[in-house]
Amino acid sequence: MTLPNAHPDHDELMRRIARDLVDSYDEELELEIEDRNVDDEGAPVGVDKAARAAYFRELFRLQGELVKLQDWVQHSKQKVVILFEGRDAAGKGGVIKRITQRLNPRVARVAALPAPNDRERTQWYFQRYISHLPAAGEMVLFDRSWYNRAGVERVMGFCSDDEYEEFFRSVPEFEKMLVRSGIKLIKYWFSITDDEQHLRFLGRIHDPLKQWKLSPMDLESRRRWEEYTKAKEIMLERTHIPEAPWWVVQAVDKKKARLNCIAHLLEQLPYHEVAHPAVELPARVRNPDYLRQPVPAEMYVPERY
Repeated sequence: MTLPNAHPDHDELMRRIARDLVDSYDEELELEIEDRNVDDEGAPVGVDKAARAAYFRELFRLQGELVKLQDWVQHSKQKVVILFEGRDAAGKGGVIKRITQRLNPRVARVAALPAPNDRERTQWYFQRYISHLPAAGEMVLFDRSWYNRAGVERVMGFCSDDEYEEFFRSVPEFEKMLVRSGIKLIKYWFSITDDEQHLRFLGRIHDPLKQWKLSPMDLESRRRWEEYTKAKEIMLERTHIPEAPWWVVQAVDKKKARLNCIAHLLEQLPYHEVAHPAVELPARVRNPDYLRQPVPAEMYVPERY
């Protein structure tokens, strides 16, 4: 079969397509290779290469299922909200990146809200989160959520005792309202040990590409480990409801946590593969009267690489 306007050198075209595919896989590798001291085969020194290869195979398989999930959400006009909570450095951002990496950002988007401003502090507590909820055919992943009140705000004294208790009175009803409205609400808590958080914080301190992840609030959370533990226990006990239960992800092993979380997420939704019509590339229209104008040389970005 001859493609419309096929490249005169078919083999070269196939090589270019293959190179593009390799480049797309390299994007994933860039996310994964956190230790930049790598050997000649691209695996970090000391890493079990077979286990690493198995991880990538399963990750790519699960990401393929996520694409099917996305199509189903869009096709069937579902509304999905996924909350990711956990201690600082627990790995929430890593799993969110792997979930959304190959998805359409117009369908699956991330909501990572900053600290409330002066105006937002005077609003109903849930008000600023509501504007980020999905419309039909959308998935929203909250990188931290309204549960800030039960965690950091409680431990750091950013809310009063009355506001804290009102949160626990309100949040079950709020979440029940979301579910009754047709939103599928899934809540994950990423659990790590004291020692593991300590090691991850040290890693961030000594890695210039990760130091931005350490805020004064993060460092203070390290000192207040036990207070955060107590706040977490109260939160899970008072907000684990049948309509929106909590799911705890064991996250000491980052890679296992990502795979386990994604696999579990896929099991929470009755998605199926959506049939799409075959894609046919149309022939390019060529106008003999069109003359392409040259771009001035000074407009080009210098090719340093």
